[in-house]
Amino acid sequence: MSIASRIKARMDEKKLRAVDLVKLTGVSKGTVSQWLNDIAKPRGENLLKLADALACKVDWLLLGKGIKDVDLVPNVEPGPEIKGHYPLISWVQAGAWSAIYEIDVLEAESFPCPVKCSSQTFVLSVQGISMEPVFREGDLIFVDPLAESHHGSYIVARLEDQNEATFKQLIIEQGKKYLKPANPNWPEQIIPITSDCSIVGTVVFAGKIF
Repeated sequence: MSIASRIKARMDEKKLRAVDLVKLTGVSKGTVSQWLNDIAKPRGENLLKLADALACKVDWLLLGKGIKDVDLVPNVEPGPEIKGHYPLISWVQAGAWSAIYEIDVLEAESFPCPVKCSSQTFVLSVQGISMEPVFREGDLIFVDPLAESHHGSYIVARLEDQNEATFKQLIIEQGKKYLKPANPNWPEQIIPITSDCSIVGTVVFAGKIF
């Protein structure tokens, strides 16, 4: 097995894309492409950065020998398994979202998600205070257009008279659907979901950046 094959195998195990290696190592897209196509081999500092990004031993990556996984720090519990990396997009893009291929995800910043979701999942950064105290400004929400929504779900919806998406809780009462902010002091407490409003996706996970 070549270095390129080991890199690809480790990327599959860690659910990493080429763009993730670019961001984690700081090298160019062309350099990563050369590694993956066995045109060039990582060397020196780049080899160390690549091994760190793939969470593997340098000897295993370079020679295919020895232990593959980096030893865990004894007093640190392993984190949840990463299910995939998903692109951070703007609220305007979310309002026009219909399929992931419509946005250049290679250029978008991506974030890991520990829960299972579809390949069309995208990430939004919470804006404003309408969803406090459950969600605060700057929190990252992972939105899956293919996930089912139900009473109490947090969803991203698109209103026809607005050029961007909105983030609210879905309320279903007597067969009718409404959007509700989490903030009890928000002026507009109930927004009926009519033919002018459509659900873009359901929030499946949320995280914070410190």
